[in-house]
Amino acid sequence: MIEKHISALLYRYQCVIVPGFGAFLTETKSASIDTDTNTFYPPKKLISFNANLKNNDGLLANHIALQEKISYEQAVEDIKKMVTVWTDQLENGDKLILKNIGDLTYNNEGSLVFYPNTPVNYLTDSFGLGSFTSPAIKREVYKAEIEELEEEVPVLFTPEKRKKNYSFLKYAAVFVAALSIGSAGFKVYYDNKIIIETRIAEQHVQEQVNQEIQTATFFLDPMPAVKLTVKEDTAEADEELYYHIVANAFRSEANANKAVNQLKAQGFKARKLDKNKYGLYPVLYESHTTYEAAHENLNRIRKEYNKEAWLLVKDL
Repeated sequence: MIEKHISALLYRYQCVIVPGFGAFLTETKSASIDTDTNTFYPPKKLISFNANLKNNDGLLANHIALQEKISYEQAVEDIKKMVTVWTDQLENGDKLILKNIGDLTYNNEGSLVFYPNTPVNYLTDSFGLGSFTSPAIKREVYKAEIEELEEEVPVLFTPEKRKKNYSFLKYAAVFVAALSIGSAGFKVYYDNKIIIETRIAEQHVQEQVNQEIQTATFFLDPMPAVKLTVKEDTAEADEELYYHIVANAFRSEANANKAVNQLKAQGFKARKLDKNKYGLYPVLYESHTTYEAAHENLNRIRKEYNKEAWLLVKDL
């Protein structure tokens, strides 16, 4: 059977002629993907047949002679005999099946038609590569409303943590909505209740943020000596401060003290907090009694001084 020799030559050559019968041609196809089944296919050689190329170029006969250890003339004679068998089979209306190459048959118009059937990949550069199916990737789509919530509640979330912290954003959303609800008739009755529930929700969100920085070590870069004018809030002296703008958190107490002095020199009411359960010393720009004042100054600090500043909601 000479088809095994044709198959062997297709790995190395683009054209293998069977004298007196036709030529099998190869064409390289790039890697591809079937989007319907999510199946990836490596590069491969596509096999085609040309019945007009019949002249003996010696390639197939020489290969058979070497492999079968026979003379070149005997190889040519063996090819002729096999071509005669193939031709008779096709003229009798039977399909000619060549293993690992394809099928040949005459159509209704009397033309010889080739149907490639190549379970093997003849492209040697793709040796060892097979097709595989991978589930479709579902990418996260961040909706506009989530971005708005992050703007309302200025707590830093990395993209990888959004899904994890989304449930806590819902608490923050409830808080924002609660501040905008209410009527004059029920304002006095619900003021204290809203403040308590708001602080619980804010502290819940803040606890999750603290967990995100538990292994972090921050270093405060020298800041430009620019004076920031901060609005005086005369009511803050006699009220409790729940909203704190954090500059950074330090593992070294000496670095924390240095940062406090730098911030005070710039006009901030800076201070250092005690070491937290993560072994860090938070350093604050300033503290406020209301969320509105804290949010306004946080935005200014982020824009002019430190884009990594964040808001801590806690009763200190």
